[in-house]
Parts: sequence; structure tokens; C-alpha cells
Amino acid sequence: MKNQLESLRRHSVIVADTGDIDSIARFRPQDATTNPSLILKAAQDGHYQHIVQTALATAGSRSAPGWSEAVLEHLFVGFGREILALVPGRVSTEVDARFSFDAAATERKARRFIDLYDAAGIGRERVLIKIASTWEGIQAAERLERDGIHCNLTLLFSFAQAVACADAGVTLISPFVGRIYDWYRKTLGVEDIAAADDPGVASVCRIYEYYKKFGYRTQVMGASFRKTTQITGLAGCDLLTISPELLQQLEATPGDVAARLSIESAKLRAIERVSLDEAAFRWQHNEDAMATEKLADGIRAFDQDARRLEGLIAGLPA
Repeated sequence: MKNQLESLRRHSVIVADTGDIDSIARFRPQDATTNPSLILKAAQDGHYQHIVQTALATAGSRSAPGWSEAVLEHLFVGFGREILALVPGRVSTEVDARFSFDAAATERKARRFIDLYDAAGIGRERVLIKIASTWEGIQAAERLERDGIHCNLTLLFSFAQAVACADAGVTLISPFVGRIYDWYRKTLGVEDIAAADDPGVASVCRIYEYYKKFGYRTQVMGASFRKTTQITGLAGCDLLTISPELLQQLEATPGDVAARLSIESAKLRAIERVSLDEAAFRWQHNEDAMATEKLADGIRAFDQDARRLEGLIAGLPA
């Protein structure tokens, strides 16, 4: 009998949500995603000190202006290169969270990452630039996509964010199922929310159906899962990015997983098309208390881990 992970692969592309290269080698995902929090965890693991040391050596003199920023760039790309040696698809590399409200800085950093990958002989078709789904981030992504730089819009919690990303023609979005679930569980004061009522799963289903109904090319990748029922509840979603812990649970659970989402069923939905300019985007996102809070929390958390990573690097011997 197949296990749930094997069955799930028939419906959705499986992506590893980790910087742990050993886990990627074990579970053989199509793609892999990283972020500052995952890279911080991996960089503290002795198995990956060769990547850290290479980044330090490549970044040049510690006294040079922008040295720590250069180290982080080489570190992120270094992990990306190692991951791409193991997956047949793409790796997502995240832009500094400090640029979340600066479209020009986001664009510059994205192009810098692409230049570093190109210098390593890795084509841009194998790289997704992760950008926070702020209005500014979405505008930067639209310009990058026009130049063939593919983007993964992350920290996505509201329907307004999803609509704006699709209109911008981004390659991929990552709606955060688990963080939506966390917010509602805390707000409602409950220990759990039944799978049938999970607001994170419902959010991704709504986005997926909207995209497929109107033929958007932007792919939907469910992310930030807390339990396997959230994952199986989205079988059929374009992609699912899953932590090693949950991949292991799916692998250890026998049984078939039925598709829950399909283009055919989405086409039959009675859905109205939405048009958003900047003012409408900001208002509709603001009206969603969960999305407003979780986007801000996510940006702060990624920034804090990036600064911790800088501190870790600065404390290493020359």
C-alpha cells in the first residue's frame, strides 16, 4: 500500500521547506524553499560549515563596506547551490525583509542574487526570488518578471494580496496556511480547529479556485503547515511546501490521498473577477485583521533571524 506522501505526489508538486540539505536528499522533492529562519538554523549545524566558510572567504575583507551583507548574499546563494545539486527543479532565495516596503531595494537585491547564481553557472529558470507580499514587493516582482526573473511572493495571508500578485504576473505565491490557523485558534481561544473548518485551508482553496477560474498563470503553493490534515486537505494544489517533520509523518502514514482541488471544478465556480489599484489593495488588506497582523509579524520575524544570522557570522573567526 502506498503511503500518504507517495499518494500526494500524484496530485501536487512536493517542495521541501527547509535549509537542511540532508532532509532534501532523503525526501527527493521537486523544489525547495528557504528563508532567513531556515538558513539561520542550518548555518548553526556543523554539517554545513563548509558553506559558511566559503561565504566568508568569498565576501572579501571584513573591513570593507557592506561586508556582512555580502556574506549573507553568498551564504544564501551557497545554500541554494547545494540544494540545486539535489533537486531537479527550483530553489527559492529570500530578499532581506528590511526591503519589504522599498520596491527599488527589493529589485536590486533580487538582481544581485540572480547575478551570483549566474556567476555560479546556474540559470535563472532554476531560481525563485522570495519577496514579501507587500504592495511594494508586488510592484518589484512585476518588474522582475518582465525581465525573466521568477518570483515567489511569500507571507501571503489575504485575498487582496493574492489578487494583486496574479495581476502582476508573478510565477508563484506562498499562502501561509499554518499561520492563518494559528491566528484564528488564538483569537477563538480553542486548542484546535477541525479540518473541515480550517481557515488556512479555506483561504488557499479560495485563491486556487480564483486563479484557475480566470486562467492566471501564477501557481499556488500552500505553505507553513502545522499538521498533515492541512496538507492532505489541499491535495491538487499546484505545489505544497512541507517541513521535513511533516514529510516524515506523511511518509509513515499508509493510505491514499484523494484530490481536493482541480482546475475543472474551479472552472465551474460562480466567482466574480476582482480589480485592485493600490488604494483598493491597501484598504482590502487592512480590512483583514488577521492578514494585517500576520504580515507585519512575519516581516519582523524574518528580519530578526536575518540579524541573528549577521551576528553569528560576525562572531566567527576570520
